[in-house]
Parts: sequence; C-alpha cells; structure tokens
Amino acid sequence: ICFVSGGPFLGKSRLIDEVAGKAANDGFTILKSFRTSLDSFTSFFPLRQIVSAAMIKCAMLTAGREIDNEVSAANYLVDENIFKKTDRVNIGSIVPTVADEQLLSLLSGLNPKARTRTIVDSLMKILKLLQPFMIILEGDGDIDPSSWSLLAELMQRASAECPQIMLIVSSRDSPTITSAASNLRRNAVQVKLTPFEKYETELFLRVMLGVRNRDIAVDQKLLDVVHDRANGCPLFIECVVRWALEKNMIEYVEGSKKMSLKMLDERSDDVTAAIPRELSNILLAPFNNLPPPLWDALKIASCIGYSFDADLYSTLNQVLDFMPKIRELAVKHECFEQTGSHFRWKQQAVYEAVKSLLMVNQRQNIHRMIVRAFKQHKIANDDIDVKGGDVHRLLGRHCALAQDWAGAFEQYMKAGDRAKATFNFNEASKMYEEAIDFQAKMTEQPPLRSRMIPTINLGTCLRELARYKEAEAVLTRCLNEAQSEFSDITLDEHLYVRALTALAALYQAQSKYEAARKLYEKAVPIARNIQESKSSLWLAGNIAGYAETLRKSGDLPQAESHHREALEIRTRAVQEKSCTELELAVSYTQLGCTLAGMRQYEDAYEQHHRALALRYRYLDFSHGLVSESLNYCAESLCALGRGGEGIPLALHAVEIRKLIFGTSHPAYAHALSVLASCYHAVGRSFDARDCLEKCLEICEVAFQKNHANIIPNLMNYGNVLRSTGDLVKARIVYQRAITIHQLNFKRGQQASQLEKCKTELEDLSRKIELLESSASSATNNLSHAPLKVPFAPPDIEDRGTPVIVFTDIGRDVDDELALVVMSSLRRMHLLNPIAVITTLCPEENRAHLARGTLDAIGMADVPVGVGSSGGVDSDVELEVYGADYSRASPCIHEDGMGLVYRALESVPPKSAQILCIASLSDVATLIREREELFTTKVKEVILMGGVVSLEAGEALIPDSAYNNNCDVSAARFVYKKCQELGVPTATLSRWAAYGCPIPPQLLDEIAKSEHMVATNVRGVSKLSIDQLWNKVILHPADPRREKLPSRCDINWFCRTFMGTTEVSKDWTSSIWSHVKKLNMYDPLAVLLCVPAYRSTHFKWKTKIVNGVQHIVVGTSELDTGICNRLSLYHEYATLFLTAFTESLHKEKSSFL
Repeated sequence: ICFVSGGPFLGKSRLIDEVAGKAANDGFTILKSFRTSLDSFTSFFPLRQIVSAAMIKCAMLTAGREIDNEVSAANYLVDENIFKKTDRVNIGSIVPTVADEQLLSLLSGLNPKARTRTIVDSLMKILKLLQPFMIILEGDGDIDPSSWSLLAELMQRASAECPQIMLIVSSRDSPTITSAASNLRRNAVQVKLTPFEKYETELFLRVMLGVRNRDIAVDQKLLDVVHDRANGCPLFIECVVRWALEKNMIEYVEGSKKMSLKMLDERSDDVTAAIPRELSNILLAPFNNLPPPLWDALKIASCIGYSFDADLYSTLNQVLDFMPKIRELAVKHECFEQTGSHFRWKQQAVYEAVKSLLMVNQRQNIHRMIVRAFKQHKIANDDIDVKGGDVHRLLGRHCALAQDWAGAFEQYMKAGDRAKATFNFNEASKMYEEAIDFQAKMTEQPPLRSRMIPTINLGTCLRELARYKEAEAVLTRCLNEAQSEFSDITLDEHLYVRALTALAALYQAQSKYEAARKLYEKAVPIARNIQESKSSLWLAGNIAGYAETLRKSGDLPQAESHHREALEIRTRAVQEKSCTELELAVSYTQLGCTLAGMRQYEDAYEQHHRALALRYRYLDFSHGLVSESLNYCAESLCALGRGGEGIPLALHAVEIRKLIFGTSHPAYAHALSVLASCYHAVGRSFDARDCLEKCLEICEVAFQKNHANIIPNLMNYGNVLRSTGDLVKARIVYQRAITIHQLNFKRGQQASQLEKCKTELEDLSRKIELLESSASSATNNLSHAPLKVPFAPPDIEDRGTPVIVFTDIGRDVDDELALVVMSSLRRMHLLNPIAVITTLCPEENRAHLARGTLDAIGMADVPVGVGSSGGVDSDVELEVYGADYSRASPCIHEDGMGLVYRALESVPPKSAQILCIASLSDVATLIREREELFTTKVKEVILMGGVVSLEAGEALIPDSAYNNNCDVSAARFVYKKCQELGVPTATLSRWAAYGCPIPPQLLDEIAKSEHMVATNVRGVSKLSIDQLWNKVILHPADPRREKLPSRCDINWFCRTFMGTTEVSKDWTSSIWSHVKKLNMYDPLAVLLCVPAYRSTHFKWKTKIVNGVQHIVVGTSELDTGICNRLSLYHEYATLFLTAFTESLHKEKSSFL
C-alpha cells in the first residue's frame, strides 16, 4: 500500500506512471482510475474504472479473445460460472452498467459492512486470476467512505486470498481515511512530494539549460524570477524556461560567467517584467490561434470538470456541436485524452489555466446554458437507466453552480431517490442532505411538504444504515415541525402519516415497541380515513407495519387481526391487477410469523408455504426473500415435530444468506438458529450447539448490547445445552435471557417468553442442586461428548426394509445420487436406511460429504459412520470432490463398524439388507467379527461390482470391477462366506449400467431444482469425466491411474461415453462436450434392493449354491440385464427429481 501526496503539478502522475510502467514490464496487470472532487458523492466511483477493467481483462484472459466492454465481460463471466448471478448484483453496486435490475432487492437489508464483504467476495473471484496486479487511484478529490471501506476489506483479506497486489492512492493532501479503513494507513508507505526549494530550482535550471561546467553560475535574477513564477513546481519551471528560451531571453554572459536574463526592451529597467506573472499566459500560448468556437468549447469543458462522460453531455451537441469540437481538440491539439466515452484533460495545468480565465458571472452563464440544454433535449431513457444517479447528480451540480437552487434541489432529490431504490443508502443519504442544503438557499421558503419529504427520506436512509441516533434526531425534528405548523384546516394528512410511520419504523428497529405503537396508533386511523381505495398498497403497508409492532411487543391477537386486514387489501390489489401476486408473499410471511407466535403452527406453516411457493415462482432461487421463506417454513416444520423435513430448507437458507449477506449479518445468524432448532428436533443437539454458538457470536457484534432479538437465540441455546448435559452453562444462558427481557419490555409484554425462561431457570436450578448434593460428581453425570443414541426397533411394514449402506461417496457422483434415490424410496416407505458407512481413504472426508448430503435430502436422522480405508494403503489418499454442504459433525460415528453392529442388533431376524456400492473391506470385517449377527439378521447382500462367468465353476467369484479391485482378498472372502453361510447375494455389474446410460442433459434437468446437491452433482460430473479421461489416456502401469482397471483404456472410454470407437484429434480441451452418455451404477443397485423394481426393470441369471439363490444382473455386453432402458431411465430420473423437489417443498415438474 502506498499513499502519494503533494500539491498540483509536482509530478505525482509522472512518478506513478513510471512505477506502473516498470511493474507492467515485470508482468503486473495495471488497473487505473482517476477521480475529481465532484466524484466524492458517488459511492464506489473511484473503483468503477478499476472493476470494469478487471472484468474485461479477466474475461479476455479466460476466453482467449477480445472483449471490449464490461457488460459483455460480465455476461461471459456468468456463463463460465466464474461469477454467479449474485456476484453480478454485487459488482453492479460499483459498475451500474452490469447490474441486474431484477435481483437488486438482494441488497435489501444489507448493512454497509456486510455489503462491503459481499462485494469483495465477488471481486476476489476475478482479482485472483489477474495476479500480480497494481491498483492505482489517482485524483485530486476525496475518496468516498464506501470506497475506503472496500479497499480496507480487500487489503485485509489480500494476504490470505490474493497476496500479489499493490495499491497506490494519490491525492493533493494526505488522504482523509475513514476510521473503518484505518488499517490502510498503518500498513502504508507514505510518499510526499513538495515544491522545490530555491537551490533545487537552481539544480533543475542548470539541467534544463545544459550547464555542466561548475564554473558557470546561474544569475540570481534569473533564479529568482523562475522560482517566483513557478512556485517551485517542476512542471512550471519547465514551462517558464522553455517560454523564455523560445523568446531568446536567456543568454550566457562571458564576462561574469553566468546564465542571465537578456534585456529585450531597452526602455525597461526591470528585465524580469518581460516574463508574465500569470502562468496561464505561458501555458495557453500554444492555443492562441484557436478559432473562437474551439475556445468556447474549451471554456465549457473547464466548467464541466477535469473529466467527463461524452454520453452524459451529448445534449450540448444539438445547441453547440460540443462533443465534435472536443474530439477535434483531442486529436488535433492534444487537449484531451479519451477512453471509451470518457474524456480527460491531458494536462491539469492547462485545465486550471482555462478555468482561471473565466469570471464568476461567465462561469454561471455557462452552467445556466448547460442546464437549459439538458432541459430542452432530454437524454435517451436507456442512457438515464445506465448512468442512473450520475445524470441527476451532475445536472444538480450545474444547477447549483448556476445558483438555480430549486433546480439543484429537484435533481439531487431524483439522484437520492434512485440511489434509495437500488438500496445504496449511503449515497442516497448524501444526496438528500445536499437537497436539504440547497432548499435552505432558496429566496422564498418552500412549503412544509417540500421540506418534509427530503427529511423523511434522509431519516429512512439513516435508519437503514443503522445510524439510529442521527435518524431519530432528523425524524423527530421533522415530526415536531409538522405538528407545530399544521393546523386542523391545512393538515397534509398523507404526509403526516409518512412522518409518523417513518419514526415508528425507527423505534421498532431499536426495539422501542411502546413508542412505535403509539405513533402507529395515530397514523393508521388517519391512513384509513384518507385512503378511499380498498386496494391501496400504501394503506396495507401502514397497517402491516403497525401489526409487526404489535407482534413484536407481544399483542399477537391484535397483530393477527391487522395482518389479515393487510392481506385482504393486497389480495384485492392483485385481483385488480394493480400489483403482482408476489405482493401477497409479504402478508403471508408476516401473518405466518404471528400465528407461529400464537402456537398455531399448522396455520403458520400454511402461510409460509404459500409465500415460498410465490417466491419460487417469481424470484431467483438465490434471492434473499426465498431464503426468508425457506427459513420460516423450516421453523414451522420444526415446531410441528417435523424437524427432519425442515433441515434441507434451513440448510439452503443458510447457504443463500451466507452468499448474499456474508457470515457476519443477523440474517445469516437467524438462519443458523433455525437450522439449530431443526437439528435439535431430530436429536442432534451437538450440531445444534455448534450452529447456535456461531449465531450468538454474530448477534453480539451485529446488535446493540442486550438487544431483544438475542433472547430467542439464547433460549434455543439454553435448551440445547440442557440436552447436551451442560446444565450449569444452560442456567447462565437463561439468566441472561431474563435480564435482557427485563431491559427491553415492560410488565406484561412478551409475558409468555419471560415465563418460559423463568420456568426453565427454576427447573435447571433444582436439577443442579440435586446433582451437587448427590454422592456422584456432577461432572461425571454430565457428559459433554456426543451420546450414542439407541436404535429403535424399525417398523418394517410402515417404514420399509432396513438397509445398511457401504459407500465410497465423493469418488464419483453416482454414490451421492444413490443416496438421493434412497431418500425417495424412504419417502415411499420402501427402504429404511439405518446406517451409512463411508469407506475408502480418506474415509473421514467421505463421512463429512455423506453427512451433508443426507442432511440436504431429508435424511438427517440416518446415522453416518466412518469405515476403513477400503484396502488402500494408509499413505495413499484418493480424491473426494468438494461440496459446500460437506461438513464435519459431532454426530458422525468414528467407529463405523460399531454403528453397523448396533444397527443390525436392532432389526428383526433376516430383515436387513446390506448394500455395498464400494470396496468390500468393511463387509468382510462384519462377517469376520460378527458372523452370527450377520447370518441371523441379514436377509440379502446387494453388491455393485461383478463376477466372472457363472459357468466358470460351482461358486461365484468376483471379477476385476473397481469395487472388487480395491480389496481383492476382501471381495473374494465376502462372496465365499455368503455362499457358504447361505446368505443370498444380488450382484449388479457394469454391463447393467451400460445397458441404461443417461444423457448429460438429465443432470441439467435435476439442477433446475436449484437443490444444492443437484447443482453440485452437475458441476462435479463434468470435472469427473475430464479427470477419468486424463487417467485412461495414461499407461496401464502408471500409478496416477490409481485403482482403475487396465481394461479401462481409451477405446473403452469412447465406447462407454461417446458411443464410438474413434478418437478425434479435436479432443484437446475438455472431453465433456463430446460425451453422449453417462453410466449410473449405484442408483441402479439401490433400485435392485426393492422387489417391485427388481421384477419390473431387471433380468438376472441365477446361480444356486448350497440351495440358496445368488443372482447376477448383467453378465455381458449383450446381456445387460435391463428389461426396458427407457422405462428404467424414466423411473430413476423421476426418483431423482422427486427427492430434490420434495426436500425443498417445491411443486413437482416433469422431465423433458
């Protein structure tokens, strides 16, 4: 980090350009922007050029072709999954041209810190690819606070995420850095340029005059006049000396051996008088012969500013032919440099010189002329949409400089309204403050209504920015002024209601519910009285605001009544087509929360599910409002005792809010709290504890100390701690909840909440006293380790066949999709997975993925255990593909085989199936260690693998299939013992999978569900195919093939995935685009577990050993064992979609 400061014309730009040139030669990407004092109002303006250039360079780098604008770059980055849609929204905060208007509401509710973090999250995705790079922020204006915060966040994270970065900031004075960005100054190198001292001017003079002989001096008069005229500025020294040399005014005097000024006018005694005191005369000398129209264009440009956008000032073309003249000045006279539609003065000194020629009244007249041109010739609507607040802000500035205070007020109000509509409350608040200042300068005092609107808007923005004290001062002053000036006759009731409700909303945000309630009780009757329409959304919003205050203060019956009234109004508005159905989701959500508070959980869930269905239909899945509905549905399901159903919804809400709000926002904390409740409901209290500890950590920072919103989280935490056995800590938590309640609520408010806390506290105190008085130590009674939950005997008729699954999930996607099919069959009460064991090194990481997958597809209650390394050497770790939902969990059983034994002990004799879709090592361990348990409880073993020809002998022998090959001795042992012990086996071979391939489009279809597992499976599949291709092209003895059988060569790959035997020379990039079919091995093995599916879709050959049937599906390329490929494909494709849509409580759709 480097700060370069110094007055104008001291060489800052030249110094920085030299550094940037050297860096570019060393391979740095240079990202540069320039700002003026006019830009300090616009949030992130100094970064606009930087980010635009970064997107274009990143897109060009990855595409390998030219991309000429930021919109095309953003589209490409989204298409290539470098950016997600939400990244485009975040980047749009800086570069408005790339913003997605439909997703702007994602920014709603984001405080400035969270917004900054999410923007940096998005920026990191492209900046990492451009390393090493240099960011240069040049200019003479202040940098806005939002930009400082973003730069601080970027540099703080750079060391870990993007270390090859250099930041250079130049300014006239030492930069004014906000407190939030103070870390920048601590870590920065400071470079300050100062004017030359006189001796330095002399040294520079000698260089310019080519004086190398030390015996030759510089005359004192010459030195004095140059130093005086140039003010010690190197640029001006050059200008003065060159001007004097051109005029032949400097000579060498032989007698005195000095460089001296030459007398040009014999009548003057003062030789220095010939050099102009105003440097502008020297600087502008090259332009003396410009025709008047071009001089006029220069003067207008000097009033516009040091840099400007040609598109914004195109209105001047029709009156003055302005931009063609500017282009002529740029090309023929080198006055300007152009980048796209942006022009900038080539020399700041020339800009200042032209500006100095104009008198105050001349500048005012030019600004009036610009304002007239804007008003007479409006900019095209598309340009206004793209440039947004810039148009109104710049026009407002011209109005202000023309002393048109009314016009300035109007334009700054429009700029503020636009910034507010895009949730840029920082910029909006500045615009409204400017509007209020200009309003105060009007000669005639505007009416109260005109004074109140900007004040109310300002207070609302300050509230959104959590600047509560400032907001309260502004809104209270506004309301007091309104009440003092309005009479009963002149009362503007609509505006009065706005003032009341704005202050009420502020009080509600601060948990001052009583104060908010009193204001709403004044406002709502007036709103009802003045609103004739029975479908007014404005009236519905005011009634709903009052209802929310009632709900939060504990008056739930009144809140319900008002929310139902608001819902009726909005329903009429939808029927009259004055708004979309989406408006109803607001009422459904608020009514659902109220009903939940009244413990009417069925009705609450119904309302929240209605809201979720509408938001699914109209909004992007990653929208913040979708996450809100997911959260509330999960919360309602948990309250109904259906916490397992709520976990997939809560997990998706957590991921969406993490993406949108970041990991320090209360919205993310609330999602964690709901997820914790769902985990607790299915007996996973230690997972719930971890979630709640993260949640409370966020809340303690995000909320004011002892805020009422922390109470529900504390109550959840106390309840969970009690379940884990930590009674002492649980009591402390409930005590704190009571204290916070008493600080926030008056007697009788939220009484049920307080009563519950007190009841829990008393009960905990009794139990702790009992433990302390007992002979045993309380510590010994309170285990802080995950408990082994006993298995309940499974109800086979009601829940389906108990199954234990051995999987190497994470190696390829079909293991994960097998669990997806299992979840659908579980919902149909056909299969009941009672344990999932992960095998194949690194087995712990596979357990994390299995745990996350099961949670996401509605099987959070199915236990996961860690198996063996699957026959792989301990020093060899195979790949486990990544997933955001893969997570370590205290409930994962480290002793996987112990879990298997307990699961089998819980089932009736000959009722369980063993499904092995991985190495057979752990099944072999089961038989070796607990043979009797195995033979007594297991009715069948289903194996994904293969056997040698059934005619090869009297017994089945495993072949070289991958799963068999991982641990050959274990595979042989399992087949041998099953046949000896009379336990039937069903083997599904690779030939069966080849007989029912799927097109890659199926993965695209299931990904449309937006389920986190479906989207990850699609992404991983492409990567897996590419990786498999890179293995099969290796020599059979190459260790990088891992356990891949030697038969899996290039020809096998082409036959299997392309339906061809020819290798194309074009296959140099990703092989994915050439794939015609994919093989789903493990999902077919799951279907084989169900008798109905087995008899319908599979044909098998039987080998009878010791009187027991052992079946094999797929014995050769010609005998795949598939009855009807299309029918089977439709079956499991439907099961995939059912699992994903039902776990998200979505409406089912059909596959194409």
